[in-house]
Amino acid sequence: HRRPADELARALLGRLLIHRTPEGEAGGWIVETEAYAGEDDPASHAAAGRTNRNRVMYGPAGLAYVYFTHGMHWCMNVVAGPTGRASAVLIRALEPAIGLDLMRRRRGGRVADRELASGPARLCLALGIDGAQNGARLSGSALVVARGRGRPRSLGVSGRVGIRVGLESPWRFFDQESQFVSRGRPGPPAGRRAPLSG
Repeated sequence: HRRPADELARALLGRLLIHRTPEGEAGGWIVETEAYAGEDDPASHAAAGRTNRNRVMYGPAGLAYVYFTHGMHWCMNVVAGPTGRASAVLIRALEPAIGLDLMRRRRGGRVADRELASGPARLCLALGIDGAQNGARLSGSALVVARGRGRPRSLGVSGRVGIRVGLESPWRFFDQESQFVSRGRPGPPAGRRAPLSG
């Protein structure tokens, strides 16, 4: 996990993310990620420096950085790079593999498998991830990133989703053959700079 965020974002594809709770165990294969490179990245939570909200990003690699957004959703990241770098990888989508019935109950009932954890907020809801996991070490705890099935045969790369700055960075990575990748609209591909939306 000490590697740069863009390298870790690629390496996490195909890994198994598992959360063990009193309700049961749920998890899946990581099929989509985004890299955020710390204070030098205008789209990063660390762009304006250290705050109480983002302090976990400045910690050692391999911690979970879980934050609340839009007043209703949780999103989970894996801290990357050297301590103090404040880089992280957002886990955007999973292919459900463990505890699908539990994931479906958490999502409210009749949800198709491909929609259970397709998107960072859906993923956290399905796995029962919230602020209690912020700062958790992702080895030897209830929230684990385990070895998986290997990297995808076909790697997709694009701009990141849902941001207004840093659009030119091709730091969204995904399994091109997976139906479980989110439908979020990415920024422009590398080399094309789009105007910021107001």
